[in-house]
Amino acid sequence: MTELQKLCDKVPSFPDDIAMALLEEELGRPWQDIYSELSPSPIAAASLGQVYKGRLKDTGELVAVKVQRPFVLETVTIDLFIIRNLGLVLKRFPQVALDVVGLVDEWAARFFEELDYVNEGENGTRFAEMMREDLPQVVVPKTYPEYTSRKVLTTGWVDGEKLSQSTEDDVGSLVNVGVICYLKQLLDTGFFHADPHPGNMIRTPDGKLCILDFGLVTKLTDDQKYGMIEAIAHLIHRDYDAIVKDFVKLGFIPEGVNLDPILPVLAKVFDQALEGGGAKNINFQELAADLAQITFDYPFKIPPYFALIIRAIGVLEGIALVGDPEFAIVDEAYPYIAQRLLTDESPRLRSALRYTIYGKTGVFDAERFIDVMQAFENFISAAKSGGGEDMKGNMAELGAIGFQPSTSLVPAFPMAISQPENPIKARAALSFLLSDRGDFFREFILDEIVKAIDAVSREQLLQIASSFGVRNPVPVFGMVPVRSGALLPTITEEDRIILNNVEKVAKFLTAGTANQTVNGDVNVVSLVQELLPVLPSITSKILPDVLSRLSSRVFARVIRESFL
Repeated sequence: MTELQKLCDKVPSFPDDIAMALLEEELGRPWQDIYSELSPSPIAAASLGQVYKGRLKDTGELVAVKVQRPFVLETVTIDLFIIRNLGLVLKRFPQVALDVVGLVDEWAARFFEELDYVNEGENGTRFAEMMREDLPQVVVPKTYPEYTSRKVLTTGWVDGEKLSQSTEDDVGSLVNVGVICYLKQLLDTGFFHADPHPGNMIRTPDGKLCILDFGLVTKLTDDQKYGMIEAIAHLIHRDYDAIVKDFVKLGFIPEGVNLDPILPVLAKVFDQALEGGGAKNINFQELAADLAQITFDYPFKIPPYFALIIRAIGVLEGIALVGDPEFAIVDEAYPYIAQRLLTDESPRLRSALRYTIYGKTGVFDAERFIDVMQAFENFISAAKSGGGEDMKGNMAELGAIGFQPSTSLVPAFPMAISQPENPIKARAALSFLLSDRGDFFREFILDEIVKAIDAVSREQLLQIASSFGVRNPVPVFGMVPVRSGALLPTITEEDRIILNNVEKVAKFLTAGTANQTVNGDVNVVSLVQELLPVLPSITSKILPDVLSRLSSRVFARVIRESFL
């Protein structure tokens, strides 16, 4: 392993005169016309090329100049041809589940792209654009296309040290940023840097994460991205029937295969993996080994595109384990997945989010709701690291909301509460729920809140309304002729469960604030009185919605009870 690692940047270099001749041939003029200076020998040499440090003549900027090794295309093409022929032989043996030919074809396509430095430069530019808004603490060297050709690449020079060798205090935070970065590629952009070896991940002097070498990338379809997230949602609820179907969609199981014999085997593997505390605590390596064993006995295979992903994630995890022996990639990935579920507006992921909270039974699960929100807060903490908060990255600011001052919440409900001088710093989960991006997820808890309000007496409702400063509240159904007491609900066992769920969620959302009593209970009226005045743009949407739902629910109950 140590010897193979040297292929990253410690391969013996090829002669400098050959490199200079190739520079002149590729760029169409002597290198002295482009660079005012160039290091006499390479500062790094890898398996496909070597890098010189130079300075641009026209701007004076420091640059890295990568020159491709002579005959590398011809040499590796022969290797790939031989391996592919061996793969054709292996296809005759059904017990070999790995599609060697498909894997080599996938790898060869990526490899030929990797040898085109024009393509590599464009990939780097595209990657930088994808990260700039969400993760500004991730940087990529600037490409100079006018000084780049198929075999020569000129990029900006970046000072720094390998992330895996750095002893700085923020390495752990940058590893978390790296995990978010790669999950964003895998599950969001679908443009995946498939070569994150230690030589390609640099800690810059100002504490940013610099990613190098975009020759080897793979592209994922929406079906593949959403399919992986859906599989995780099904795994959380141990819905193995759905997981097997997910594996068909993702290409692990061929279409038309009888799934009945595979289902109990996969269920056993996942049950064992989930024993240690749920999906977040799965040991990825042990699970991969167990799944690999299945490939010997069942029509279950690793699709070629996923082999590149496994390789990249495995290397990333290896870099993290150097600094943190307790690092678990699945545990670190869960917060990002929670963020994707909460913020993506695609119908498939919104369905996956609803399934995550309600499961197969369709019953609201407060523990799962809290679990997702806690993971979301962990994600924001990670996104703020490495300078993300200072640079106001979009992901770091998901837990912040703005508001417009107002003297009235809703025209029909004037507020008799003074505006606080300082904005409230609510926890990230609560801020997100009250923000525009939290609309869809907020629906879940609003449904439960409406049910909870309906479960308390009419008198309590009037008291709450009065405490909000609503003077002379008129009963919602004052004009409806109903028998006495019809508006006073009977507390059922279902009501108690709903109230318990709302209490759990309220305690979580207000944990650590001044709205808790000495024994930890939530002062709901105090909390709402504190939050509503400073968030009028949000509450103007929420309150009418709650009242509308409550009216419909109470009206239906009143009519039902009036005729009993």
